[in-house]
Amino acid sequence: MMVNAQLYVKDLPGRLVESLEPISLVNGNIVGVVHDREQIVNQRICIDVTFEIKGASELDQLKDIWKKRDVQIAKMGSVYKTFTMEYMFVGKFKASFVESLIDSASQKISLESVDVNFSSQNASSVRTAMISAELRSESDLKMFDGFLMDACKESGIVYIRGL
Repeated sequence: MMVNAQLYVKDLPGRLVESLEPISLVNGNIVGVVHDREQIVNQRICIDVTFEIKGASELDQLKDIWKKRDVQIAKMGSVYKTFTMEYMFVGKFKASFVESLIDSASQKISLESVDVNFSSQNASSVRTAMISAELRSESDLKMFDGFLMDACKESGIVYIRGL
């Protein structure tokens, strides 16, 4: 599993290494580290670390080691990969059409986030909608693509994928 942790350690020589070493002790692999000396709380500096670890028992061992080493865990959460795609709709439709479409899709597909921007209607009532969607899996992305394509085809709206 991929984990991101925000840690606070005393601002003393060697403490950065001392706080990161336990990840390897539980067979974890560090993916990235941001050491922020500007963010000091109670004479502690912030370390933001992303790492891969086998499972929950190793994570519990790591937390115990950090506690013994006086490393404070401010935040911890799993990190997962998302799949992003952008779409454009062009045609005669109302904003409510796109909103209801997104609502219907979210009942069937796990949408991580969706951002929608509309143009104003011109004299011929044609407008555009820009949609940016983040999904948790490639299969969800394929289902979302198909869902939008079918709905646009049925409504006579031009559907452009992958801008």
